[in-house]
Amino acid sequence: MPNHQNNPGASFKRLAVLNPLTIRKKGSRAKATFALAWVCFFWGTTWLASKKGVQYLPGIQLSAIRQFIGGSLYIIYFTATKHPWPKGRQWITIVVLSFLNFMLSNGLSTWGVEYISSGLGAIIGAIFPLWIVLIGLFGGERMPLRAILGLIMGFGGICIIFYDHLKDFLVPDFRLGIAVSVIATMSWALGSLYTKKHAANFNPYFSLGLQMMISSLALLTVSYGIGNTKPISSMPWQGWAAIGYLVVIGSVLTFIAYIYSLQRLPTSLASLYAYINPIVAVLLGALLFDEKLSSYIAIGGVVTIAGVYLVNDTFRRQALQQK
Repeated sequence: MPNHQNNPGASFKRLAVLNPLTIRKKGSRAKATFALAWVCFFWGTTWLASKKGVQYLPGIQLSAIRQFIGGSLYIIYFTATKHPWPKGRQWITIVVLSFLNFMLSNGLSTWGVEYISSGLGAIIGAIFPLWIVLIGLFGGERMPLRAILGLIMGFGGICIIFYDHLKDFLVPDFRLGIAVSVIATMSWALGSLYTKKHAANFNPYFSLGLQMMISSLALLTVSYGIGNTKPISSMPWQGWAAIGYLVVIGSVLTFIAYIYSLQRLPTSLASLYAYINPIVAVLLGALLFDEKLSSYIAIGGVVTIAGVYLVNDTFRRQALQQK
């Protein structure tokens, strides 16, 4: 039996599964693995694109424009290809998810990076599985000890990070950025639980477009209603480039890659993006935007991600035992 650890050729073959030039020739497992690798990296970069975009537009307005364009692309494509529109109670699921996943989660997280770094926003965004555990505890569910330990580690890691920002909490804008970012993660957790219980038997890609469109109209109404807008006609090309990146990479290609990987890979493997996205955002934020990268952020980020992993791994094992 060959020793793969000492066989460079075998190692190369395992890495070659991610080669985009040959991915069309491979099976669905290889394509799903490539899709997951895409999600792990590029969803991390969208935090930086959002940070760039909010330099030119308010976060809520930016999120609304991004979702409107992205949603339009989905709807135009699926309408042109004559896919059936949702019916009856399917619309309830779509409207609820548009509120939880896009209006609140995406809208608030984009608003949050107006006031905090993209890396910090990404780390906060990664803690949504911890809210799922807390919701279960308040719902009377019995949680395994490992999940509770992961919960404590996750929030402990956030406390380590915030220790480096104690003075920043004196700044109202920083407190606002943290608050809306945390609410965004809670909304994503609620959206995940709602999807699990009420997911409609409906084209998931078309559904994404409809959710984006509904949310974009709601966010535009809120943005103009509170007067928190800027004229897009005067926005420089850098702002449009950020929106274009968020639409094409974030709202279209990476969402499609995520759903593709989720449908073809074990959930525990497909959830790897939650641990890698913050690392990508923190490192690129420090490299491109000169965002602060201290030992507290590094250690706290590792502890937080380890806690999130422990929670996910506990429930993965529990699900395997129930089968």
